Amino acid sequence: MNKGLWIVIDLVVVVIALITVTSLVVYYYLQIKPNPSPPSSVIRHIFKAKEIYPTKPGGREWFINMASPTSDKIFDPQSAITRQPDGSWQIEGRQTNSKFGNEVRMNVNTPKGQEPWKNVEMTGYAKVISAADSPSNDHLDWYARGGKHTDNAPCDGSALKGWLSVDGIASWVKEIWFPGGYTDQRDKVQATTTGNSILGRWIGWKVVMYNIDNDKAVKMESYLDDQNNNHWKKITDLVDNGGWYARGSDEEFYSAGCGRAKDYIITNAGPIATFRSDNMIWDFSDLSVREIQPTLLAK
Repeated sequence: MNKGLWIVIDLVVVVIALITVTSLVVYYYLQIKPNPSPPSSVIRHIFKAKEIYPTKPGGREWFINMASPTSDKIFDPQSAITRQPDGSWQIEGRQTNSKFGNEVRMNVNTPKGQEPWKNVEMTGYAKVISAADSPSNDHLDWYARGGKHTDNAPCDGSALKGWLSVDGIASWVKEIWFPGGYTDQRDKVQATTTGNSILGRWIGWKVVMYNIDNDKAVKMESYLDDQNNNHWKKITDLVDNGGWYARGSDEEFYSAGCGRAKDYIITNAGPIATFRSDNMIWDFSDLSVREIQPTLLAK
């Protein structure tokens, strides 16, 4: 066999050896290299949500039982909820003949003989899976200070509502009676970084309401945990001491016969606190409602 042929054979052996070694190294690397961790905003947190204000001494507290949310007979999601692999729950809401689809009305009720919700801090973590209408119209809505919202008892349907839209805009709305006593939005601000939607990621949304000035006015605050890391940023700070009027005509507003002024200040308590949305499917976690002592800051 001539010398040239041996050189060719040697080169072939070297190439085969290099390919084999490279393949083994690549395979081994892929097997042992951990997958990159997903950003914290897309996985459910494991911390206890920070409280802005302390619970009122002897005041009511409600925290969702994540293992069995409806077992306490206080939490009523009013539509099916489905447990997710991360331990959260998903709600699609109910389908009705109204203009809204996927109506979510998760109520935290007041047991007989207990004080209704009044000065409260409502907290919930949410991951919006889909929004059927538009990022500006579809929103999370935590509200309190009323009862059932039904045409049969319109005056029971009062509420102070802290909104957070899918495109990250926060605001407050007042509902003096249901359904014709709505005001326009107030304290409307961009809560997230401009263009940063809350779609597909975990965020914390918190609303606070409490009476001031000897129960003549009400203060509303909202807070956002935008990075799902328990760092809460105050978003809105609003006082209603009059002059915030229902947007409908006088004829419509007074047709309910509630005996309230058109700029009625909702200083009253109510038996139901609600976590609401329309046209959306979302996962939820760590819901809570607490009767707070607003004059003392939580440590």
